Amino acid sequence: MNILDILAESARERVEASKRREPLSSVKAKALALPRLGNEFEAALKRDGLSFICECKKASPSKGLIEPDFRYLDIARDYDEAGADAISVLTEPTKFLGSDLYLKEIAEAVSAPCLRKDFTVDEYMIYEARLLGARAVLLICAITERGKLGDWIQLCDGLGMSALVEAHDEEEISLALDCGARIIGVNNRNLKDFSVDCRNSGRLRSLVPGDRVFVSESGVRTAEDIRAVRDFGADAVLIGEALMRAKDRKAMLRELRDA
Repeated sequence: MNILDILAESARERVEASKRREPLSSVKAKALALPRLGNEFEAALKRDGLSFICECKKASPSKGLIEPDFRYLDIARDYDEAGADAISVLTEPTKFLGSDLYLKEIAEAVSAPCLRKDFTVDEYMIYEARLLGARAVLLICAITERGKLGDWIQLCDGLGMSALVEAHDEEEISLALDCGARIIGVNNRNLKDFSVDCRNSGRLRSLVPGDRVFVSESGVRTAEDIRAVRDFGADAVLIGEALMRAKDRKAMLRELRDA
């Protein structure tokens, strides 16, 4: 099994444990009882210019512990104050050391819409994300069956949430488009071996129609990288490790935005 398979299997185990504590019917009923959201995440990525999704991430499988002193609320507020269009919050607990609590508290503390960054393997996780305050969820083509991908995008639409559909190659982009994805992210990091190729999203940009939102994910670190992303026509960029390691996150985000 590669890393992505391991993370997906771990997510399935987490979902089964969650269902034993609270069944799908209960979580679904609670989520549907809430007011429908207004697709704030998608709207944030459609603003003029390049939009920035800034990530709160304590660790990763490839880099290990990134931020020992993980003051996630301070980090999220720094992003919000420096002009982040959206905030990505890791909730995967085994390799990324994330937590649902981080998402819930961050979503309550900031004005920017939050993305639940996890390995979605069941509709349960989408309803759960709504209850935690997320405005968007990540759907990864490589671990999602065609039929389920379309259904889950529709489920997000029904809740007024956004689905960031992640693809890594031509075949997965075709799948995302066929299933009705309106926000397509191309990950420059190969989640099977965690190698990074910052040219990947640029190569695949032309495959995504202009009426969809195109997000370049991972590997973006410098103002030069930002200009390259802008030049090949991305609508948004997701930045994690570079901001997490910055001594002054506000200053770095402002510098990247100015680029």
